[in-house]
Amino acid sequence: MIRAREVRAVFPDGTVEIMPTPAAVRKAQDLGLDLILIAPTAEPPVAKAMDYGQWQYEQKKKQHDAKKKQHVIQVKELKFRPNTDDHDYEFKKNHAIRFLKDGNRVKAVVQFRGREIAHVELGKKLLLRFAEDLAGVGSIEGQPRLEGRNAHVIISPVKGVPAAKEKSKEPAGAPADGAGAKEEPQ
Repeated sequence: MIRAREVRAVFPDGTVEIMPTPAAVRKAQDLGLDLILIAPTAEPPVAKAMDYGQWQYEQKKKQHDAKKKQHVIQVKELKFRPNTDDHDYEFKKNHAIRFLKDGNRVKAVVQFRGREIAHVELGKKLLLRFAEDLAGVGSIEGQPRLEGRNAHVIISPVKGVPAAKEKSKEPAGAPADGAGAKEEPQ
């Protein structure tokens, strides 16, 4: 359904002709092909003589390959309390590092309950410490914000950090520096 009066027709043998649309359609049909509009905004529009079914198949394949290669960035959320213990903090920090290395953003949230809301500065200090600890793998997108009973900050991955796809190939029980030699009794 090409509505242009004339088209620049490209044929399989490499010839390019500017001709009226009905003549181009007839010539493509004589070759056993369809006339497909490739560049409708060109002047005159470009149409190519090819098998429509094959063209559809190739377009779907290109879209599928492009979809397979893309990475959807997600926002991973980590929740803290103003008095979060050091071990829990380190554990969540390690999760955040893994998320950032995978290319995702991290949203750190400090939840205040009851009278904890009177000590908002503790939560903001915790979020700033968290952002500072992740400075090597992520960058903060803004200062900590207080919304209702939650304070939050969003951290984005840094461009130059390699993705953590491969694990170490070293066996779990083998010493890394060869320091596993037997000691002689004295």
